[in-house]
Amino acid sequence: MLMVIGLVIKEPFLITLSAALLVILGVAWWWQKQSVVGVTYRRWFHFTRGFPGERINLQVEAENRKLLPISWLRIQDDWDRSVGPEDEEVLAPSHIKDRGFLTNIFSLRWYEKARRSYTLFLRKRGVYSIGPARLNTGDIFGIFERTEEIAQKQYLTIFPTLLPFTRLEFPAEDPFGDRQSLRRIFEDPNRPMGVREYRPEDSFRRVHWPATARTGQLQVKVFQPTTGQVMMVCMNVSTFTHLWEGVYPELLEYMIKVAATIVDEGIRAGYKVGLVANGCLAHADQPFRIPPGRSPQQLAVLLQALAGVTSVVTGNFERFLLREVPRMQYGATLIILTAVPSPELASTLVQLKRHERRITLYSLAEEIPPVIPGIQIIHQPFQKVD
Repeated sequence: MLMVIGLVIKEPFLITLSAALLVILGVAWWWQKQSVVGVTYRRWFHFTRGFPGERINLQVEAENRKLLPISWLRIQDDWDRSVGPEDEEVLAPSHIKDRGFLTNIFSLRWYEKARRSYTLFLRKRGVYSIGPARLNTGDIFGIFERTEEIAQKQYLTIFPTLLPFTRLEFPAEDPFGDRQSLRRIFEDPNRPMGVREYRPEDSFRRVHWPATARTGQLQVKVFQPTTGQVMMVCMNVSTFTHLWEGVYPELLEYMIKVAATIVDEGIRAGYKVGLVANGCLAHADQPFRIPPGRSPQQLAVLLQALAGVTSVVTGNFERFLLREVPRMQYGATLIILTAVPSPELASTLVQLKRHERRITLYSLAEEIPPVIPGIQIIHQPFQKVD
């Protein structure tokens, strides 16, 4: 309009001013279109896993990979307060509970890189997502703005706290059973290797009926031997008898600490340790199963799974055990960890005892669990500490 008026009244000043404004607007619009091109943002964690109370060093890096300078760049990184900086006020408030924004403002010249350092404090067990980050920038005149989201997420894991093993009240001499022998030998029923004549001590379940019919004498199956000590921790994440009663958070957290302490001691004692639970992991909706192993990474895998356990129960624990235990290695030691020792669980354990596995029931419930023949029971009622 200024240019039209200037042309009508033939006023050079208005024509020059309007032309300059048009040039500035054009340059500003082009600048903000190009401002996010070639801009990268990274987070560098010294470690991505740790225990509550530990600290992790963090570096955030913004880089401009083009000739066009960036006069201002604001980066808001969505952050969980449980793994936030030591100074909690560094995180800007968010509309989501227990989350905030790690905000950084940069001014980058051509092909320049800038870094900021923080010390993160690990506060509470869990698997926490970091991101996405939102980049906000614009032209040098401050007329236009442009926002872009970097969808890349990263995860930080806080392991459960390990308790002193003596606090769990396992038998001092033989906590998990049969530890006197470093090599235990079993026959694996999933690996048949032949047949032989029946002996009085053989179970009728081992009878090979086709071979018996062919030879006219009772024949039994012979299985390949397997060696090693195997322990499976089976955890019931339910904290009440009925799901509709809700969740007892303190009890669940203590149960996870107990499970973490057991798997840690099992690895130290030379067992191949595995873990199953009828609960979901963080960012998942299915129960998990970790096969037994004794590799250097096995303990970290087990602790990471326990770090991600949520209060979501996927199904009845008794039916879960009946489905999972037959898949476990023959002769494995089973640690049943629960806070709800129901009569159904007792009958289930009696059925599982027929699989010739050593079973220990570890109960955190207030009521004393019933005596189950052939099954070791450890009762340590949970006591909330204020």
